[in-house]
Amino acid sequence: MMSKPSILVARAIFPEVLQSLAQVFEVESNQADEVWSGEELTRRMQGKVGALTTGSERIDAALLQANPQLRIVANMAVGFNNFDVPAMTAAGVVASNTPDVLTETTADFGFALLMATARRVTESEHYLRAGLWKKWSYDMFAGAEVHGTTIGIIGMGRIGQGIARRAAHGFGMNVIYHNRSRLSAELEAECKASYVSKQELLKTADHVMLVVPYSAESHHTIGAAELAQMKPTATLVNIARGGIVDDAALAKALAAGQIAAAGLDVFEGEPALNPDLLTVPNVVLTPHIASSTVKTRMAMAQLAADNLVAYLTGGQALTPLNALPGAAA
Repeated sequence: MMSKPSILVARAIFPEVLQSLAQVFEVESNQADEVWSGEELTRRMQGKVGALTTGSERIDAALLQANPQLRIVANMAVGFNNFDVPAMTAAGVVASNTPDVLTETTADFGFALLMATARRVTESEHYLRAGLWKKWSYDMFAGAEVHGTTIGIIGMGRIGQGIARRAAHGFGMNVIYHNRSRLSAELEAECKASYVSKQELLKTADHVMLVVPYSAESHHTIGAAELAQMKPTATLVNIARGGIVDDAALAKALAAGQIAAAGLDVFEGEPALNPDLLTVPNVVLTPHIASSTVKTRMAMAQLAADNLVAYLTGGQALTPLNALPGAAA
C-alpha cells in the first residue's frame, strides 16, 4: 500500500476537518494551538508536501529553501500578508486563501464595530460596570448618528461592497469609496456608492471604514496626516489588517480629541498592541474576530482543507493566489 502524503496543520482547527484530512494524508496537527517560532515552523515542515496555516505562520524564502519538498500552503484566511507569494511562486509552491466564505460575516462585524464605536457602547458599558451610573442626563454618552450620515469605505472588494450595501440599503447612508481601481457602473449602482479621492473621502466622511488588503503600499494608509484631514466628529473603523493604521498616531489623535472615536479589530504586531490604545476611552477594541462565527470559521477551515486535497490529489487548487509555470489551467 502506498503511504499517504504528509501535511502539517499549523494551528488548532475543527476536529471534524482534521479527521477528513486524515483520510487522505498523514497529518501532523497542533491541536494544542501553540504559536510556533519561525525556526520551529521550518522544522515541523520537514517532509511535508502541504500545510494548512493561519495568519500567524510566516511562509518566506528561508522556510521554502529549507523545505524543497513543499508543494502547497493553504491559508485559513482571506488575507495573506503572512505569505511571500513571489518567493512561493519561485519555489514552485502554490499559495491559497479562503475568499468569499467570510464576506458577509465580516461585513456584518464591520457594521457591528461601527455601531459600537459611533454609539459609544464599550465606553458606556465600562461606566455602568464601574458603578458610576447614578442618574439619567440629557447628554450622557451622546454619540454620533449613523443612519443618514456619510460612510467612506477605503477598499472596495467583496467585503467593502457588503458594507456599502448594508449602509445604503439598511441605514440610508450616503456611501463614498476610494479604491485602487474604480468599480463598474453596475456595481456602483448596486452599492449606491460614489467614487472619490482619498483626500475627499477623509474630509467628507462621518465614518471611515478600512477594508483594504495589507501590502507595502497600503502600510499606514491612515497615519497622522490622514487623521488630521478627518472631521473631529468622525469615527474610524479598521477591520482590514494591522499596519493599515499607524496605531501610535491614532492613539494620540484619540487622546487629543482630533477624531471622535475608533473601532479596531486588527492591530500592528498583534496579538500585542500599542499600550496607548488601552489608555483612551473612545476606542472599541476586539481581538481580530470579524470572521468569527462558527459557520464561517468552519467554512474557512474546510475551504483551506479542500485546497490541500484538490491540489495534492488533482493538481489544481480551488482558490489559488499564484499561478505556477506549467500548472494545470
